[in-house]
Amino acid sequence: MELLSTINLLAILLLPFLVPKIWKALWILVLRPWMLSRRFKKQGISGPKYRFLYGNLPEMKKMKKESVLSVLDPNSNDIFPRVVPHYHQWISQYGETFLYWNGTKPTICISDPELAKQILSSKVGFSAIPKTRPEVFILFGRGLSFIEGDDWVRHRRILKPVFSMDRLKLMTKLMVKCTLRMLEEWRKQSTGEDVMEMEIRKEFYRLTGDVIATTAFGSSYAEGVELFRSQAELEHFYVTSLTKVYIPGSKYLPTPTNLQLWKLDNKVKKSIKIIIDARLNSKSKNYGDDLLGIMLKAATSADSEKKMSMNEIIEECKTFYFSGQGTTSILLTWTTMLLSLHQDWQEKLREEVFKECGKDKVPDSDTFSKLKLMNMVLLESLRLYGPVIKMFREATQDMKVGHLEIPKGTSVYVPFLKMHTDKAIWGEDAKQFNPLRFENGVSQAANHPNALLAFSIGPRACIAQNFAMMEAKTVLTMILQRFRFSLSSEYKHAPVDHFNLYPQYGLPVMLQPLDT
Repeated sequence: MELLSTINLLAILLLPFLVPKIWKALWILVLRPWMLSRRFKKQGISGPKYRFLYGNLPEMKKMKKESVLSVLDPNSNDIFPRVVPHYHQWISQYGETFLYWNGTKPTICISDPELAKQILSSKVGFSAIPKTRPEVFILFGRGLSFIEGDDWVRHRRILKPVFSMDRLKLMTKLMVKCTLRMLEEWRKQSTGEDVMEMEIRKEFYRLTGDVIATTAFGSSYAEGVELFRSQAELEHFYVTSLTKVYIPGSKYLPTPTNLQLWKLDNKVKKSIKIIIDARLNSKSKNYGDDLLGIMLKAATSADSEKKMSMNEIIEECKTFYFSGQGTTSILLTWTTMLLSLHQDWQEKLREEVFKECGKDKVPDSDTFSKLKLMNMVLLESLRLYGPVIKMFREATQDMKVGHLEIPKGTSVYVPFLKMHTDKAIWGEDAKQFNPLRFENGVSQAANHPNALLAFSIGPRACIAQNFAMMEAKTVLTMILQRFRFSLSSEYKHAPVDHFNLYPQYGLPVMLQPLDT
């Protein structure tokens, strides 16, 4: 009897604490999804039905699992259905603007270019990333891509001079040196062979790692190899987490996945710290004018608006190592694939390179401004196979965008990959490789001036886009001077979404030295 009375007393005492928790769980898991679904339905927006706790994650996981088993015709650029099959199906069922559920998180897909421009260009009302996935910060770092408000303004102000055209011209020389090292290795491997097969995606991944390490951090790929390996493993963990339900607070639990994430994160930070310490312990107290040097100078600045903490520097290093390596290597990979398929364009580019740069002259930044056809090819590659295939934003308050009313806490998904091959925007040849569409510039290539979103737009557009384009032009120019390339018979056309757009089975190509 006394035990029963004690239990009743405890229940009464705990009730004030339990009721709010139960109500909050009921709101998140049941009431809010129901109310938001009704609210969007009144605006004519529907989508796949919300499922308790999991939302539409099981459907997404199932469709992606089935999709990766398929292989496309190499000549087909209609890759959206394979890469993101769930979005393709939902657009077919519910229209181009629809609502789906990432667990309990409401997400609205918007593929209208004018609405996308308003969302991505907005300085207030939308945060850079939905706050439901803390794993993203472990992988990318809390750097310029994801910080908000005054911190973002401060970081942007500090880092912007690193990517000025004057500094890019100096970086070009380092890009050339890194590329020459790679090409010399290729030349050694081709000794005695007219044609050799090479997995070029891996080559580009290593090269762009070397370039970002050399130009931005004064080190080399060899010195940063442990960092790159750890970040590659972190990327794998992040991709697999996207189809799992995120439980608030679970990031603090010592689960096997979290333990591995923490271990890899510590390895990445340790590798970066070694590079930073080497610079700090160098005889020169100037620190240098590259990205790391600029940030280290900011660490000692007396101006609070130009000051960075050591932890902020480490986080920015994580961001630039990952983004600087991954994005450009993928751009080079898909451009090589397209030029392998379209030999006529490969020859046009080679003729342009020979005309402006000769057969053996080392290119410089002035050369690239003359390579009009190459610029068009790279833009077309970004359109059809852009490394970044989507962008997320989150409404930090109730927002009105065009005719849409977007409630606070709703994620907005902008599907670049779909928009970049939309016939209503790009014309009947939207899914065909046609670099000449950019003959009169990006703004004239489609029926909307902001139709190409490869580097995003607005205040949060990629700060390093000129760096990426300069690097891609450097590498392509030097390859075209020395090699002719075509697809290997082993190539399987299977683009896949691993955060960025990767070839699932790599890109094996046949390389033929031009002097054989």
